[in-house]
Amino acid sequence: MATVRYETGFDRIAIDGTMLDADFFELKTGLAGEIAQKFVNYQVKLAVIGDFAGYTSASKSLRDFIYECNQGKDLFFLPTETEAVEKLGAMR
Repeated sequence: MATVRYETGFDRIAIDGTMLDADFFELKTGLAGEIAQKFVNYQVKLAVIGDFAGYTSASKSLRDFIYECNQGKDLFFLPTETEAVEKLGAMR
């Protein structure tokens, strides 16, 4: 991520949520928070694309985390690539 940011100047990344380990969606592991903090530190916006219902149906904490991220300006969880591109394109 840092290489992409500094060598290319790109500051927005969209990834398919299926590429993330299931531990990312288990907030107690701290993995989601660590990754989110890295993106914030390097000033890179991240959109995670996918259907997260399988994870959020069992975790109110994760639902709240995703909701709060989507209200912010650094990390977003979106259902489609089109929405991710639109969201990241609108960010400054």
